[in-house]
Amino acid sequence: MFNVLRNYLIKPELYAPSTGSFWDDEHISKGMLEAHLNPDWEAATRKHDFVEKSVHWIASIAQPAQYPQLLDLGCGPGIYAEHFRKAGYAVTGVDFSKRSIEYAKEQTILNQSNIQYVYQNYLTIDYIEQFDVATLIYCDYAPLSITDRQILLRKVYQALKPNGKFIFDVSTNLIRKAEGRSWYYSEAGGFWNEKPHLCLDSVYQYDDEDRTELRQSIVITEDTINCYHIWDHFFTKEALISEIQPIGFNSFEIYGDIAGTEFSEAGETICGVFIK
Repeated sequence: MFNVLRNYLIKPELYAPSTGSFWDDEHISKGMLEAHLNPDWEAATRKHDFVEKSVHWIASIAQPAQYPQLLDLGCGPGIYAEHFRKAGYAVTGVDFSKRSIEYAKEQTILNQSNIQYVYQNYLTIDYIEQFDVATLIYCDYAPLSITDRQILLRKVYQALKPNGKFIFDVSTNLIRKAEGRSWYYSEAGGFWNEKPHLCLDSVYQYDDEDRTELRQSIVITEDTINCYHIWDHFFTKEALISEIQPIGFNSFEIYGDIAGTEFSEAGETICGVFIK
């Protein structure tokens, strides 16, 4: 076990995978669902009062009467999707967490909201001019490598009807972390594992063209070692525009967040509205 741990304490190669599933881990996915559903947490979904504000703004710039079909990428357990449906959209939600999708399906039956949920990696969607609006919310675009971001952009562009809108947010350099290491012990179990465990957290910065950041968590129980990698990227307004426009979008609007706040160079997020 010591040799395994020693190997994990070396800075990983760029985009080295985690040792196990994150989205469908039996224990971790429970914690993720709990975080999504807590209206006062921002661990997985933003606070639910912000969700309402965000949906209200999106419905004002892409009115459901004119833009009825909405694709919610990374929909999780359907928090945004249910609000979009109440605002008047016909919603399709796509997510790669089986537990979240199962919960969302249960809720749409309970609420009779008729939302279509799909358990799928959104990098593999294959819709053709089916949607008027596509959303990717809470900076889910940024963890992807530049290669995967290009795949996603082409998939979204293909999925949108002419004049359709792609609405998403990313983080700016203001929240980039300094390299460093820390550790903690969870005697009663915690987010990463239900058993007592030691967690070694590291932040690594890379000198690649994309200036990639890695947040690594090494989780050690009495019997196991697992290593989880969460990759991230950060954007300026200019970098975001130059990355998106070549895909073919005709025009764009830039905001400070996905609730329509005015853009500021001092902001921690950027929201792009790119129009096909």
